[in-house]
Amino acid sequence: MSQTSRTVGTPGALTAPLVVEFPFTRSLGPVQSAFLTGLRERVVLGVRTGEGRVLVPPVEYDPVTAEEIRDLVEVGSTGTVTTWAWNPAPRRYQPLDTPFAWVLVRLDGADTALLHALDAPGPEAVRSGMRVRVRWARERTGAITDIACFEPYEEGGAAGEAVPHSGEFTDPVTGITTPARLDYTYSPGRAQTRYLTALAGRRTVGERCPSCRKVYVPPRGACPTCGVATREQVEVGPRGTVTTFCIVNIKAKNLDIEVPYVYAHIALDGADLALHARIGGIPYDEVRMGLRVEPVWSDDGRFPDHYRPAGEPDADYDSYKELV
Repeated sequence: MSQTSRTVGTPGALTAPLVVEFPFTRSLGPVQSAFLTGLRERVVLGVRTGEGRVLVPPVEYDPVTAEEIRDLVEVGSTGTVTTWAWNPAPRRYQPLDTPFAWVLVRLDGADTALLHALDAPGPEAVRSGMRVRVRWARERTGAITDIACFEPYEEGGAAGEAVPHSGEFTDPVTGITTPARLDYTYSPGRAQTRYLTALAGRRTVGERCPSCRKVYVPPRGACPTCGVATREQVEVGPRGTVTTFCIVNIKAKNLDIEVPYVYAHIALDGADLALHARIGGIPYDEVRMGLRVEPVWSDDGRFPDHYRPAGEPDADYDSYKELV
């Protein structure tokens, strides 16, 4: 297990677009179930607190007393704008594909405001205190998007009070799945830029702390223990030792790997921190602590796709116990 040290110049830091996207699934309790099912039926429900305030959208617990609340009430589909902000450039998945206003609307009979979109020709047509009404979506499924948006409504002032509602509907909505997506530009910084550049040459490099002398892979530019900058590059691996592992039995969406498979922490030779990677080339139930492994590079040669047995005797536990 050897280390090769070298000091190199710092290339320009890499940047790349990065998208994090996944479906978020949650179950609904009785209050949220009634609220979303009500929207499907063109009914807006709130919840009344012990002090008599009507909260829309409803919550399961009083934000002041933390007491559980389930006293459902029906409020109006018209309301008053309390505040607003103009959105000149709608983004994907937003309620409207033309410029609109984000508004907080206190529906008639409610004491709190609901955030949604207002369809208006321009910011000059929006003001606090203006009257609006719900524009229902043509197809409703039991989601907040069943309110397509709000639209101006100048026929009369606030009217009506919240009236009790049982919250009972046929075929209630019991769960929702919402797409979550984050688009941004990621820069790995100078240390990880050097790391990724080395991977493109089928080399793995870490950085040594000048204080504790530990070698960290992947490097972060600073020692997490000592808090000092790291600059000395150290080439490690390519082989390493499995320190611990888990068997994955749930297939991930859009991941073309059959379950079960093994993800492991691997201490590369010369490194003082284990990295994680998939283990292949061996039945999942034969993977073990101490297994010696080597990288199998991706088709484009830019990174290790997985690690496989190296054909060496297992490492002694004392050689990697500090890295478990």
